[in-house]
Amino acid sequence: MTETVSRDDAVKFAYWVPNVSGGLVVSTIPQRTDWSLEYNQKLARVAEDAGFEYALSQIRFTAGYGAEYQHESVSFSQALLQATTKLKVLAAILPGPWHPAVVAKQIATIDHISNGRIAINVVSGWFKGEFTAIGEPWLEHDERYRRSNEFIRALKGIWTQDRFTFKGDFYRFNEYTLSPKPVQKPHPEIFQGGSSRAARDNAASVSDWYFTNGNTVENLKAQIDDIQSKAEKNGHKVRIGVNAFVIARDTEEEAKAVLDDIIRHAHVEAVHAFGDAVKEAGQASPEGEGNWAKSTFEDLVQYNDGFRTNLIGTPQQIAERIVELKSVGVDLVLAGFLHFIEEVEYFGKKVLPLVRELEAAREAKAA
Repeated sequence: MTETVSRDDAVKFAYWVPNVSGGLVVSTIPQRTDWSLEYNQKLARVAEDAGFEYALSQIRFTAGYGAEYQHESVSFSQALLQATTKLKVLAAILPGPWHPAVVAKQIATIDHISNGRIAINVVSGWFKGEFTAIGEPWLEHDERYRRSNEFIRALKGIWTQDRFTFKGDFYRFNEYTLSPKPVQKPHPEIFQGGSSRAARDNAASVSDWYFTNGNTVENLKAQIDDIQSKAEKNGHKVRIGVNAFVIARDTEEEAKAVLDDIIRHAHVEAVHAFGDAVKEAGQASPEGEGNWAKSTFEDLVQYNDGFRTNLIGTPQQIAERIVELKSVGVDLVLAGFLHFIEEVEYFGKKVLPLVRELEAAREAKAA
């Protein structure tokens, strides 16, 4: 039955790489997730076998909000690629600390080493303290996205053209030729996140993929419709990924009890500090609609509003909600878990096959 769903049309799954200590929740609840390389390489192999197609390495330069230790994203991504054979790994990149020429060269090399399994997630920046700590200028909200726009356009130009010339406000290139160019054609996939008007407009013009924070189906539909309408006017195609914290258990009661336990053990001081920082960033957009602008305390216990997507319950409930997300335009689910290895394995055995069955049934009905 599952074979009737084409690979391109099937919803895809990615997981957050826990290369940052503290897991994916700002909570003191005991976790069997670890930020070490050994744990993460094992997790990458488990995820690959479970049916996950992507993994996203996080970028953090300084400690804070429960993340005391952090491994650098690009080098860590390469280590995960060496431990796997099919998984594509997204390295988070921060314009400002990184220059597009360095990223273009670095990613092209990794693309050759991994036989076309590297991608990037361009993070425009939300953590002002991180920028000031490393001596980087902190730009106004929309300026950060304008810089990211130039950053992505520069990368695409370097990866696809010889004698590339670009005259922007942030980056300039004069007949620059990168050789060898990446294995992937036309270039490695470029992901980008955000919820603000500037983030959506950027995705609708230059990004291959757009990540949005967790949200209700209704709110996601409005956001996706807006992006796709703009993209169509721009003659551009963009695919959509949504963040979700997955709690899959044999019963709904078990799953909800885990959620309650996570929130009950929330690191209150760290959640409030994180909330202050991200809400400042979210509300700094002209329309006040950036990531986290309307997040509650409970939402912020999971870094990217993952509880709001409501992938919490039995495998059947979660599979049905994933297919509902697909029906409003979601192409990929970016999942976080409490105990990564065993929960990713459970997801691959119990949830993903149900998703494929539901997809096939909907496709057959539509036909």
